[in-house]
Amino acid sequence: MTRPHLLQLGPYPDWDEAPLNAAFAVHRYFDAPDTDAFLHEVGPSIQAIATRGELGAGRALIERCPRLEVISVYGVGYDGVDLDACRERGIRVTNTPDVLTGDVADLAVAMMLSVTRGVIAAETWARDGSWVSRGGYPLQRRAWGKRAGILGLGRIGRAVARRLAGFDMEIAYCNPAPKPDADGLQYVADPVALAERSDFLFVTLAASAATRHIVDQSVLRALGPEGVLINVSRAANIDEQALIAALEGGTLGGAALDVFEGEPRLDPRFLKLDNVLLQPHHASGTVETRKAMGQLMRDNLAAHFAGLPLPTPVL
Repeated sequence: MTRPHLLQLGPYPDWDEAPLNAAFAVHRYFDAPDTDAFLHEVGPSIQAIATRGELGAGRALIERCPRLEVISVYGVGYDGVDLDACRERGIRVTNTPDVLTGDVADLAVAMMLSVTRGVIAAETWARDGSWVSRGGYPLQRRAWGKRAGILGLGRIGRAVARRLAGFDMEIAYCNPAPKPDADGLQYVADPVALAERSDFLFVTLAASAATRHIVDQSVLRALGPEGVLINVSRAANIDEQALIAALEGGTLGGAALDVFEGEPRLDPRFLKLDNVLLQPHHASGTVETRKAMGQLMRDNLAAHFAGLPLPTPVL
């Protein structure tokens, strides 16, 4: 049986590469020395695209694949996929929600603890001799009992809230509309108002044109010089220039970030700051979750070409 032609935009772990190559005629875009020439050659045969959340699939790429039927995203975020272009041509889009929710929420809470208790700097203090030569590590701030705000009460936001409840926190959330099943969490209609009543502001909402820079100068100012911003969503949800200015000027207490504009190349100003925790976009980066993500990505592709309902459709 002829295998469907698939355009692979970025590398996957070996445990995903082998079954993908067995099921499809895979064309590795990321290995092509000349991507324009590569698309000219293989684009007319492509029936499916396998991509990652941060890579997406733009209109220009989609238009180079006239037989394209489905785009399967390895990741929960699909803001990098041009959904309008897909709608115009009836192209199906899938992602991999749920399987990464727990790990992302875990890292969000770990980042909160790392920032407020100075975990990374304290480990250096113990290793480099400062404990001996300078005495005990400077006092930090507690996390339990504080006020947490969750911007975006989707799957990940709910998982963060469940974890924070164990820290006896007062938890509120902001969403386009109140959630009827919010488990007693306080609803706040405006991001600025949410930041004003928060010691920790967790950004967990899906990215879209409407949420671009939703965390702007006014939200950061409301969070204030004792507040901490934690982002495990998308970089586009934060006005990065305003964030850096607030961190440099001390008008924001701190930040913990797993995503950045232009990643993996970070704005060098971040590297000079001691009030920000930098993580390499690895919130879903466990063996268990990445295997589950790869399986779900392939299950969506297999279902499409078998004429079965898609397990996790976006479009």
